[in-house]
Amino acid sequence: MSTIADTPIAHTEPINARILSISEDQIQGFVRDPFGAIAAKAELDVDLVIERIRAMLRAGTIRRVRQTLMATNLAEGALVAWQYPADKLEAAFDYMFQQDPFSGHVVTRSTDAATPGSNYRLWTTVKAPQGYSVDKHCALLARLTGAEHFRVMPAKRIFALGVGHVRRKGMEPGAKSDELAGGKDTTKVELSDLEWRVLTALKREVEPEEMARDLWHKRAAEAGVPLETFFEVAESLNARKVIGRFSTFLEHVKPLQTGERVTRFNGLFHWAVPEGREIEAGREIGRFHILTHCYWREGGPEFRNVNIMAVAHGTEKATVLPHKKAIDEHLAAIGMPVSYTNVFWGGRSEIKPSEISPFAYREWCATVGVDPDSMRE
Repeated sequence: MSTIADTPIAHTEPINARILSISEDQIQGFVRDPFGAIAAKAELDVDLVIERIRAMLRAGTIRRVRQTLMATNLAEGALVAWQYPADKLEAAFDYMFQQDPFSGHVVTRSTDAATPGSNYRLWTTVKAPQGYSVDKHCALLARLTGAEHFRVMPAKRIFALGVGHVRRKGMEPGAKSDELAGGKDTTKVELSDLEWRVLTALKREVEPEEMARDLWHKRAAEAGVPLETFFEVAESLNARKVIGRFSTFLEHVKPLQTGERVTRFNGLFHWAVPEGREIEAGREIGRFHILTHCYWREGGPEFRNVNIMAVAHGTEKATVLPHKKAIDEHLAAIGMPVSYTNVFWGGRSEIKPSEISPFAYREWCATVGVDPDSMRE
């Protein structure tokens, strides 16, 4: 076994890249031995896999390791665009990232020219736990941060969701699956107290010293249940489609300790397609492998009534735009009308998991002097 200092931490190092091509987004659902599953798919020794992931996490190449959830099925959520006076933008960004546990992605965005919605510079994902209103939560955030306007855009369908930056590196524009993308709905699933206890322990980030094949033993104890009960509840939740994937998340915006960047640019693509054809268009767009996210969301008049949104990443803007062009050409080729399209480029960015626990929401409301019952739907 090599020492920690000797262990390679670059995401481009061949063995690390082999591991990351699996661990970013290929371990779907809940598995009892996630590190063993990564090792099997990567055809590597499991101890080597754990050693490399642990080293990359400690070095900051990987920013977190965790079991993800299909939070859209567990909490009211939305992509929210915010308009601020220029002198309040950075403070609002900091508040959303540092003070609001229910905001996940926090990104400043800009367009190449003045276009509809380009004055909405801050974009966040927001979750409101079951029973609470995402609109009321955003209205509260607007008051706390001095927003002039905001637009709440819940997901109506999900067509693509999976990061996989290493797997996508060097991908040719136009690469897509032979089959149409799925169209997952966002119907909410109600959980029992036991299920919430297991889910809360399950989703906590994995610390370097926790990494082992028996990862879930201590989590079961944390949830106050026997290991077999923990497995049964987790597998039941998986069958109900509320478990996402076991994933390593790369630090994909900031420079790494090695000086490299995983990506430099991310584009939020917008398309306006005819009403009634949103699912058809989303399933066509979601086929393109470059996309990490693709949703049906209603942009409203602020954004020229766009209704399909997707995200792609790349090391250079010039490598992202050909992917957008390939999708546009495909839509034209299949006769899908697009009345308007645009790209919002990502700038400053911070990402954290959104809290979805109703218990945590009540506690947070108390810290900002708000009666949690006033925030209910």
